[in-house]
Amino acid sequence: MEELLHREYYTQQIAQWLGKQIIIVLTGQRRVGKSMCLRLLAQEKQADPNANIIYIDKEDVAFDAISTYEELNAYISEHFVEGKQNYILIDEVQDIIGFERSVRSWIKQPQTDVVITGSNAKMLSSELSTLLAARYIEIPIHALSYTEFLYFHQLTDSDEALEKYLLWGGLPYLRLIGLENTEQVKNYLQSVYDTIVLKDVVQREQIRNVTSFINLSRFVSDSIGKLVSPNSIMKYLRSQGENLSSVIIQNYLKYLCNAYLTYEVQRYDIHGKQLLENNDKYYFEDLGIRNKLVRTRQTNDIEKRIENAVYLNLLRLGYSVHVGQLRSAEIDFVAEKGEQTIYVQVAYLIADEETEIREFGNLKAIKNNHPKIVVSLNPLNTISDIEGIKHIHLRQFLHTENF
Repeated sequence: MEELLHREYYTQQIAQWLGKQIIIVLTGQRRVGKSMCLRLLAQEKQADPNANIIYIDKEDVAFDAISTYEELNAYISEHFVEGKQNYILIDEVQDIIGFERSVRSWIKQPQTDVVITGSNAKMLSSELSTLLAARYIEIPIHALSYTEFLYFHQLTDSDEALEKYLLWGGLPYLRLIGLENTEQVKNYLQSVYDTIVLKDVVQREQIRNVTSFINLSRFVSDSIGKLVSPNSIMKYLRSQGENLSSVIIQNYLKYLCNAYLTYEVQRYDIHGKQLLENNDKYYFEDLGIRNKLVRTRQTNDIEKRIENAVYLNLLRLGYSVHVGQLRSAEIDFVAEKGEQTIYVQVAYLIADEETEIREFGNLKAIKNNHPKIVVSLNPLNTISDIEGIKHIHLRQFLHTENF
C-alpha cells in the first residue's frame, strides 16, 4: 500500500472548515495531490468509530456507474448512516453531470461534511458559483513546494537539490518513481500532460485542432517571463504553418488556465495603481511539465525556471501576484496579501554592474517603504543587501514564509 505523506498546510486548511456545513472544494491541476489530501482525511476519520466515510473516486472504474447527480444521490443514500458523522468525499467531481445539485442538498443534512476535488476552474466559475452561492470554500492545492520536495524525496537542502526541483518539478508521485529514473520520470510527466489535455481540455472544451493547442502550450512554456499576447502567438503559429484567429488563441489560453496547467498574471501600473489590459505573462503550475514541453534548451532557460519557481512560491503563500509596470521599467512581481505588498525582481546571477543597476535600479525607483527583494543564484557568500533592498538566494526565498 502506498504510504501517504502529510502536507500539513493543506490538512490544517481542510480541518478548520469541517463541521461548519460548508462544501470544501479542493482545486488544482491533476496529480498535484488533491486525491492524497482526500485520502489522508479519510484515513484520519476512519479511526473515529462515530465517523462514516463515503468515498467516491471518479478516476476509479469501480465508480463508472456514477455519472449523473441522480446516480450520485442514490449511492450516497445507500451508504449514508444516520447518527454518525458522515464524510462525503468525491474525487474529480466535475466528471459527474449536475453534481452541484447533489452536494448542495447533502451539505444541509445534520452531521454531514462534503469535501470534493476538481481539476477545472470552469467548474468553479459556472457550475459551483451559480447554484452553491456562498455555500462552498475553495482551497487551492499546488504541486510540492521546495521544502515539501525535500521532505518527499528525503533530500538535504543544497544547490544540487534545488537543481533537481527546478528540473523535475513537484508532482508528488515522482517520489515513488525515484528522480534517478530519469526516463520514467519523463514518461510520467508526459502522461500527466497528455491526460490533462485529453480530459480537461479536448473533451471538456470539444477542441478539434489538438495539434495547434499543443503547439500553443509549447510556445507558452518557452515564454516564461515574457509578455504574451494573442497577436504574438498568432505570428509564431503562422511561422509554423498554422493559422488561428486571435479569438481561438484567447480561448486556448483560457483553457490552459482552466485546467490549472498555467496561470495568467496581469500587468499592474504601480504609479497609477490599476490593472493594465493585454500583454500578460504566464507561469506553469509544475516545472517538470513545463520543462517537458520546451522543445530546445536555451542559455537563459534557467532564469525562466527560477522566475516560475518564485511565482509559485508567492502563490502558495497566499499572495495575489501581478507584473509591475513603473513607467518604462518592469518589476517582475508585485505581490499583495492583506495590507502587505512586496516587490520582487528575479535574476539568474548579479554578475556585473550593468545587471546590478538594472535589477536593483528598478526597485529603487519605487518610492515607498514596502519590502523590495532581488532573488538570484549568486553564491551565498557574495550576496549583500543594497540600500535597503534585500538580495537573497533562491533557496532562502523558497524557505521563507514571511517577508
